[in-house]
Amino acid sequence: MKAVAYLHAGLPIDDPAALIDIELPIPEPGPRDLRVKVHAVSVNPVDTKVRHRAQVSQPRVLGWDAVGTVEAVGAAVTLFKPGDAVFYAGVIDRPGSNAQYQLVDERIVARKPASLDDAQAAALPLTAITAWELLFDRLRIAEGGGQGQVLLVTGAAGGVGSILVQLARKLTSLTVVGTASRPQTQAWVGELGAHHVIDHSQPLLPQLKAVGIDQVQHVASLTHTGSYYSQYLDLIAAQGQLALIDDPATLDALPLKSKSISLHWEFMFTRPLYQTPDMQAQHALLTRVADLVDAGTLRTTFGEHYGTINAANLRRAHALIESGKAKGKIVLEGFH
Repeated sequence: MKAVAYLHAGLPIDDPAALIDIELPIPEPGPRDLRVKVHAVSVNPVDTKVRHRAQVSQPRVLGWDAVGTVEAVGAAVTLFKPGDAVFYAGVIDRPGSNAQYQLVDERIVARKPASLDDAQAAALPLTAITAWELLFDRLRIAEGGGQGQVLLVTGAAGGVGSILVQLARKLTSLTVVGTASRPQTQAWVGELGAHHVIDHSQPLLPQLKAVGIDQVQHVASLTHTGSYYSQYLDLIAAQGQLALIDDPATLDALPLKSKSISLHWEFMFTRPLYQTPDMQAQHALLTRVADLVDAGTLRTTFGEHYGTINAANLRRAHALIESGKAKGKIVLEGFH
């Protein structure tokens, strides 16, 4: 089967060897695996981080978001059958979705939203799981809850932020404040439903006060947490919450003590990586996301279509992700 992989970590993305086209054997499913024929994928910051940091001794296939058709199932599979259209985000310790066929555990897979085409659906799984788990599992906001409380989403125009703003606005009573620094991304965050949009390149608290918000009960820090951390200490209310998904070089939790601020990490690969007892919760939440999309409650965060799945197009996609200027998700579709 055709696949795209890297052989040497840390190569700049403009090096033709940073990602290469290869041929691999078609994999055989384990007991709870689906073998999915991949139709479309999207690219996430985790793709570029792994390519830079993870040394390999053999070709490594990246890619997590995928849409495809179940082609074969393992002996213990109960949730799906061959021919089912599915979407999922995979797991970080198995070969990725930038291949014609991929093995994935059925417990982290859901039916593809019927109302979306493959490219539109491929934009959703990883960021939807991250946003859902952050809001409902880490911050423990109840659906319909949060009345009188404020959620600040830093980096709201990115992939996770684009879903988180929608979930918080449509499924909770929180006041949602999103940050974005450019006119086009600020407009995007507003379209997704944020009550207020402020500029994270400027001091945050004065902008919050300008829209009548003196303190924030919940912060979802989706990017550059280290840069904003001192500001969070001022703007988070006593007994508030800080949740993050990025990788600050260091994070001193001691200043959170006087306000009893709780700190939460969200890493959407945790459940499948550690085979947690509630691993199938990802199947359930992605199924719910598909239902919400088909009901018109959530919209895809599809941004740009970069053509077929090959090394040259994936290098272009990685370059845009690394530039920090992507709006919505970059999707690739089909092998030729």
